[in-house]
This record gives sequence, C-alpha cells and structure tokens, in this order.
Amino acid sequence: MNAVKQQQLIKKVENHLRTVARKLIHFDTEKETLQYLIDSFRTQFPCDFAGIILLEDDKLVAKVTSGAAVAFTDRMPVKIDEGTNPLLYQPLTYDEMGDCPFTALLKKEDMATWFSVPLIEDVRSYGFCIIGFKTDIVLYKEMSSVFSEFGKDIAIALNLAKRKETEKRKMLNAEWISKNLSLHSPQEKVIETIVERAGKGTESMKACIYLYNEQNNCFQFQPPSFGEMQGDKVISLQNNILEDYFPFLEKSGGNAITVPLTVELKTVGVLHVHDKQTGIYTTEDLELLRLLANHFASILENIRLYNNVRNHKRKLRSLLEFQQSLVMETVKGNSFSGITTLVGKYFSRNVILFDRFFRPLTHYLSEGGEDRLAELIEKASCKIIGTDQRGWLNITEDNENQIDIWPINDGRDLSGYLAVENFDGAMNDFDQLGIDLALNIYASQFAKQKLIIDAREQVKDSFINKLLVKNIREPDSIIQYANLFKWNLFETHRVAVLSFTTEAKEENILEKEARKSLLWDRLKRRITMYEPEIQVTSKKDEYIVIVPAAKEMKKPKSYWSSFYERINKWLREESPDLLVYIGVGGKTKKLEDYYKSYQQARETLNVVKNRFKDKRIALFDEMGSYAILREMKDSAITALFLEKYIYPLRRYSSEKNADLFHTLRIFLHNNGNISKTANELYIHRSSLLYRLEKIESLLKIKLDDPDHRFNLMLAYRLYDLFYDQFSK
Repeated sequence: MNAVKQQQLIKKVENHLRTVARKLIHFDTEKETLQYLIDSFRTQFPCDFAGIILLEDDKLVAKVTSGAAVAFTDRMPVKIDEGTNPLLYQPLTYDEMGDCPFTALLKKEDMATWFSVPLIEDVRSYGFCIIGFKTDIVLYKEMSSVFSEFGKDIAIALNLAKRKETEKRKMLNAEWISKNLSLHSPQEKVIETIVERAGKGTESMKACIYLYNEQNNCFQFQPPSFGEMQGDKVISLQNNILEDYFPFLEKSGGNAITVPLTVELKTVGVLHVHDKQTGIYTTEDLELLRLLANHFASILENIRLYNNVRNHKRKLRSLLEFQQSLVMETVKGNSFSGITTLVGKYFSRNVILFDRFFRPLTHYLSEGGEDRLAELIEKASCKIIGTDQRGWLNITEDNENQIDIWPINDGRDLSGYLAVENFDGAMNDFDQLGIDLALNIYASQFAKQKLIIDAREQVKDSFINKLLVKNIREPDSIIQYANLFKWNLFETHRVAVLSFTTEAKEENILEKEARKSLLWDRLKRRITMYEPEIQVTSKKDEYIVIVPAAKEMKKPKSYWSSFYERINKWLREESPDLLVYIGVGGKTKKLEDYYKSYQQARETLNVVKNRFKDKRIALFDEMGSYAILREMKDSAITALFLEKYIYPLRRYSSEKNADLFHTLRIFLHNNGNISKTANELYIHRSSLLYRLEKIESLLKIKLDDPDHRFNLMLAYRLYDLFYDQFSK
C-alpha cells in the first residue's frame, strides 16, 4: 500500500476513534459503554475477535467480547503475573508480546494477528482492549499513538460510566432503603430486610449480621439471616483486631465479605456475606455492602435513640402518674399504708417504712414476701443504725436481697427511714427521681401527721391543765375530753413532774429554752410510742406525765426507777450533758386528787433537786417527815420561820461570796462533826470554825444547842419543800 493510501487509512481510523470516544461519554453504564465500543470495532474493522479485558483485584476479567472466541471467554479470568502486566500499560502486538497465560489463550483461538490498547487514566490502568484476526494482516506502527490516545479516552469514559452507575446504584439503594426501612420498624424486621438486600444484591447464598455485646466482649448473631445460618453464633474476642475473626474484612476478590457497622467511630457490629453464586465478590459488591452497613448502623443508632426517647417519655409519664397517685393518697388518706403500697407497686419491690426510732410503721410485700418480713426488718434495722442521715447506703454483706435505705427529712429533723429491697446498686436516674418523689411525699405526710398530733396535743394540754387546778371548773367537759382520748380519769393514776438541766454552760437563755423545748418534744414522742397509756403534757415550765398506777404492778419503786433509767437514757442520747430529775406524787382516786398529786410531785421534785441530787428521783410516799411538813405550806409561821433561820444566810452568801447556807447544811448533815464537814467542803478546819461563828452571830443561835440544831434542820426541810414559793 502506498504512502498516500496508508495516510488516508490512518486518518479514517483516527476520525472513527474520535467519533466513538465522543459518543462513549453519553452512556450511563459500564456495560453500555463497553458494548458500544466492541460493536464499533467490529463494524469498522474486519476483525474476528474484539474484547474488553478489565483488571479486577489481581485478575484479568473479560467484561465484553465479540467474535468466535468461546474457549477464550470460558477460561477467563486469568490471574495477572509478570508476563501479562505489560498489556496494562502499553499498546502491544502479537510479535511484541512474549509468552504468558493470556497470549496462550489467544493462540488456542488461532488468532494469527492481534494488537492491544491499554485503558489508562493518569497512571491508573483499568485494563485493555484486544483486537484479533485469524489471518495475517499488516499493522501500521503509526497507528500505535492513535490507539494509545483512544485508550485514554476509553478509560475516561469508562471511569465516568462507572461513577454514573455507582451514583445511580446508590440512589436506587437509598430509594430502596427509604422505602423498606423505617425508624418505627422492629429491629428484627430491619435486620431481615438488610440481610435479604445484601444477599440478593451480591448474589450470595448467605448473609447475616453480628452485633457487638460489650458486656460479654463478643459478636453475637442477630436473627434472622438470609439463607441458612452456619458457623458460630457467638464469636468471643481475644483482641480488637477484627481481621483475626473476619479475614475478608472490607476485601473483595474472595468468597466472602465482611463490612463493619460503625456509629461515631465505634464498631457496633458487622454485616457478613459469603458463598457468592457465580464468580468472586467485586468492588461493586463491597460498595453495596458498605452502603447497607452505613444505613443500617444509622438506623440502629436512630432506633436506639428513638427507643430511649420513647422510654424516657414513658418513664416520665409513669413518674407523673406516680406523683399524682402519691399526692391523691396524701389528700384522701391519713396513713402511710396507702403511700407505701403505691411505692411498692411502682418499683415492684418489697418496701418497709420506719419511724425515726427504727420502729416499722407499715410495709408492702410482694407475693411470698410475708414469710421474709422479720428477716427484712432485721436487715433494714441493722442498716439504719449504720446509715449516714445525709444519704442512702447499700447493705453489701449479702449480695442477695440487698436493702437500700433513705432517710426521710422534713427540712429540719429526721422523720423516718424508707427501706426498699434489691435495687442491687444499679439505680438509674428515673429510679432515683421516683425515690425522691416518694421521700418528699413521706416527708409531707409526716409533717401532716405532726400537725394533727400537735393539734391533739394542744387540746390535750388544755384540758389537762384544767384538771391540774385546785378548784376544777366544768368537770363534765374535762371528762368528755378524756373520753375523746380514751382516757379513764377514774382509774388510779400518779402525776410526776420532770425537770432536766444541762451541766454545760449555755450561750444564752433563749438557746437554753429552745433546746429544752426540742428535747421535750422528742421525749414526748418516745414516751407515747412505747407507753401510749401515759399522758404527757407541760404546764408553763414544768414537764408532766400522768401514769396509770396499774403499770406499777404493786412495785412502784421498781417501776419508777426503770422509768427514770429509760427517760435518762433517751435524753442522754440527745444530749450527753443533761441531768434529769423526777418527782412523783401520790395516787389519785377522784378528779380533785390529780391536783393534789401534781402538787406532791412538784414538792417532791424540789426536795430531790435540793436535798437528794444524787438520787435524781423520789416518790412522795417515801418522803417521810417532808409529807407532814407540806401541810405547813400556806402557814404564815412557815415564812417567818424561814426568815429567821434561812434567809439571813442566803442574803449574806450572795453579798459576801461565802456560802454560809451550804456550809451549815453540810455541818448539820454530818451531825456537827467538824472534821467531816471540813473535808467535804474542802476547807481548813480553822476556816470552818470561823464560818460557824459567823453563822451563830447572824442567826443569834448556838450550834451546840440541840433545840437550835433541830430548828435549823426543820428550816432546811421547809426550804426544800417550798423553795419556789418562799424564795427571796
């Protein structure tokens, strides 16, 4: 062929290739692009075989072929090696290419002449085109550069078609996902849809999902699966390298693919497919699985968040209903039983309410819990004793049947304790809110009952004060009030008067009185709690208890000693520096006797505080001569008698800072023994003699005169009895 015809042929081929290249960019899919390219070759060139060979992973795959080369197609793909590698990067002809697995296939098809065109974009090779002839034809080297440029155009068009196809596939998959996956669908339904799409979309026999179980550190199979599930349903992890457990993690080209499910850079599971029906898994399969995995991970997280919000709303609604029920119970009911039942049912746990003295008030027990009531009370009581009143504390000695304890405070004082069984230390915020609501309601109920009790106490104090007067007015009214409190006034009683002082120095008198008032309120609660038959009241600055004589069981001294010890113990628990004194009056037989017993108790208390400080308690029946002397209380002679023998010493002692009053009492108590008196007063004998001389001078008496000493002892007894009336 002459040079002119050769140039014309080359020009014709070049124009044809340009026309083909321009049309290639208009196709949307790889298959359409490649098919048009093959058809154009077969139309323009009288070749016997044309094929597009693409590189996928490390294999050469015949994507599109045309012509009589059936055996060639059947033997593809071919693994790339050093022999076939040049075909990917330079145009070659049959006489330039050495022997390799690929050229061997062409020889088997009797291709006498062939040439290749690499498909390269920048430095990346997508594969090559192969054009074969079964007859010998002339190949012009001048056409090599033309085909090389055409190969670049094909690579660009191919890449563009792939991107279009990928985007279209993504859009279709996204559209499918939006139609088939819903936030409101159950998790099992979402998994079923995802694995079915993954299996069918990748032509797999099997597809499944494993989710990470953080508590057990394992991947756990989540049914259902696509195809019959085989293999381990639980994959325990020894390390954090997923490829050790899923070898085909994000890898195509094998017989399986695993794609991680990630939420905020944290792996929450994997999507796994295996057993592809034809061929091996491609990059397109991997992209599809990634898309499905990303959407499933997002849906999984959204489902979790949605469920959390829904659960929060449900729990908040439940809390609101719980609060409303508690409030209604406090409005309608006057006891703690209804509140405790609501708390027990809300938490589905055994609940016990204690007062501040560890006494069970009421309880709610689940089915079968009655048999364990004593055990639960014992455990809770032991825990309360060691509980910090500022917060709750678990019992940790027994992992089973744990008890949680919360103190109930009314804002100032401790009112009681709430014990709830078996939270196991795993309370969430809603549980704590529920407990806080219950504690507030309990505190309100305690305050409500305190108001009721205070009102009852005021009424009781009022009618008892009317009873403890010399001349009783409206006795019928007093009897009616007593009946209201179920108190039989006509049973025999004793009236006792209490007094307590502190050994420590108080800051001021207001603080001292406030402290005494608080102690008395607490003491009243304890007395009425343990002995409800006892009436407790106050009159001015006096604290009064009225006790049925039947409680003495014919052993008054033993009973009142025990009563004193109990009162002293309770008050010492509140204030260790407290001193308690009790005077007990005689028995009553009729209404008027209550005033008489009250006066006897007061006078006995005076004697105890002035004469028997070490005993701290005395009964009027044991007072001996004091009982006779009390009849002289209203006598003017008593006042004159005290003025002669007592008050000169009291006045001198206050003015001169020398306690002659106490000195004389000790001297008389020791029967005039100088040595004993000096030792007891911690003074020198000469100092004592000087004081005694001063006493004789002030009172104009002789201490060695028996009559004078008798008068002095009598004066001291009268003073002890009637100090509050005749003190000056």
